[in-house]
Amino acid sequence: MRILLVSSEALPFAKTGGLADVATGLSKALSNAGHEVVLALPCYRRHIDELARGERIGQVEVAMKSRRVKADILETTLDESPLRVWLIDQPNYFDRGSLYVEGGLDYADNSERFLFFSRAVLEAARNQYLLPDVIHANDWQTGVIPAIVSQQLRHTADFANVGTAFTIHNMAFHGAFPAHDMALTGLPQKFFNWRQMEFYGQLNLLKTGIAFADMVTTVSPTYAREICTAQYGCGLDPVLTDCGERLVGILNGVDPEEWNPEIDPLIPENYSLETVDAGKAACKSALQQQLGLAENPKALLFGMVSRLTDQKGFDLIAEKADAILQADVQFVFLGTGEERYENLLRDLQERYPGKVSANIGYNEQLAHQIEAAADAYLMPSRFEPCGLNQQYSHVYGTPPIVHATGGLADSVIDATDENLEERLANGFVFNKYKSDDFLEAVWRAVGMFQHHPEDWKRLQQAGMSRDWSWDQSADKYVKVYEQAISRTRSE
Repeated sequence: MRILLVSSEALPFAKTGGLADVATGLSKALSNAGHEVVLALPCYRRHIDELARGERIGQVEVAMKSRRVKADILETTLDESPLRVWLIDQPNYFDRGSLYVEGGLDYADNSERFLFFSRAVLEAARNQYLLPDVIHANDWQTGVIPAIVSQQLRHTADFANVGTAFTIHNMAFHGAFPAHDMALTGLPQKFFNWRQMEFYGQLNLLKTGIAFADMVTTVSPTYAREICTAQYGCGLDPVLTDCGERLVGILNGVDPEEWNPEIDPLIPENYSLETVDAGKAACKSALQQQLGLAENPKALLFGMVSRLTDQKGFDLIAEKADAILQADVQFVFLGTGEERYENLLRDLQERYPGKVSANIGYNEQLAHQIEAAADAYLMPSRFEPCGLNQQYSHVYGTPPIVHATGGLADSVIDATDENLEERLANGFVFNKYKSDDFLEAVWRAVGMFQHHPEDWKRLQQAGMSRDWSWDQSADKYVKVYEQAISRTRSE
């Protein structure tokens, strides 16, 4: 199968969040399975070294209102993978300090930037640098692609049976813009209606992708159900409910070349399921020394790498951190976000020297070190479409503590007596988003770690022995692609 996967970010080229991990991880898995895959993203010049951009294979031109804008198509590869990568090089749009924002504000021309990118990718495909069987678009930045394929390109011989899939990574980001930006899509004004591209008087690119794609996916089965409700649908739940069988939830995977304690070059000691005790003990001791925590092997070390926001559960942590820190525990945090939570973590570090390490910012090596060194991982998110860190935690033998939502509910099995007996349990789950419920899950983890090490070992074994790689997820995406293609033939 020939697959064109289009994303606004991808590792190792540019990343602001989990979309970059998913785009690259899925593309590599599909490519390694024998499919012909091209991954397309913008050429963010200040983020992608010139030597990494590959070679120019052509040029495209797109009519943006009254002017025509050109872009070079650069092609490179990813490591030793057969995966091809297209970089759409248009400096006026993508030679900037950040991907989407500057000084905390979205770029004023974001709609124009990403509508151009989406249309340029399709022009490249039309020029037969790759004639795909399916085009997989991701999030609002590429939401116009299914609409253009459905309403324009499918009327041409080459694209008559090209299917489209559209993945929602987070419903909270709609890509909503003024109505006059409809002219930038290249589509007739008639599609600016409440069923397709309009939402409360604005052009909504997330809704556009949902409305026109042959198949719609999101990043976990539970989140696929949740977004069909008013609580999680962000106003688009009626549109998603109307999708019916077109909407499928597929859990994200983990790239075993990036996240694998047996070969991870960023941690002080590698380990496997067989050597997890000694390996994690060495990593824990090293991190305690590095961050100025008390070198106490018996203290339960909680790790957390996250944006510091309400969505990630920091309101619960703020309410219960003092109570938790009365026990023989330690915290290590890594992330940036809301100022009040950054200040909270700094305050905890100051008031609990040797027990709390607040690392405001992001550091890839420290993120890996935390997964390897922590005894348990905190992820009490209010909502979580999929989440990646709970899966990384499983791989590294670090049982996660999670709220039962989205992908967390699909990947973490609570440490009940029954689940432990059946060797299914791999973490701790609380069902209601309340601070007391969160605290109860934390105390269960502390009690098991300190008094029932044999049960703790079962949690680690259950997490580490499961295959969290992209291979299974990639197989499910191939089935979705096949359904998308079959829908074009039944129209």
